[in-house]
Amino acid sequence: MNYKIKINGAEHEVHIRKVEGNKAHLTVNKENFEVEVEGLVVTPTQISVNTTPKPIQRPLPTDIKVVKPVKSKFDCEVKPPLPGVILELCVKEGAQVKKGQVLYVLEAMKMENHIESDYEGTVDKIYRTKGESVMESDTILVIK
Repeated sequence: MNYKIKINGAEHEVHIRKVEGNKAHLTVNKENFEVEVEGLVVTPTQISVNTTPKPIQRPLPTDIKVVKPVKSKFDCEVKPPLPGVILELCVKEGAQVKKGQVLYVLEAMKMENHIESDYEGTVDKIYRTKGESVMESDTILVIK
């Protein structure tokens, strides 16, 4: 289920992947979280053989505790969203970048993907080069 929520005035997209007991597995702005929800009761839905199931719309609980993801040694590591080949690096070490600026072009599944920055700051280190194959777990560059 997808929701749009506001936290301290900032809008976030939330996708609830699954709920197990009082734990919800969700993605907030493309970042995965596991949260504990106090008072969450998930009841199974009975479906008759002769009817078509309908999706259940539940409001997002307001009393959730966000469990922060484990941060890597760099807070602003830029990793590819999917495996591919780097066609072009659009920034150099020491360059100032703004949120939304294209950092590199990735060819994946025969398509060119312009990867934009989620951060503002300075390019501290570039770990990959043009023409290099990368996986989702590879750090392309770090922004500080």
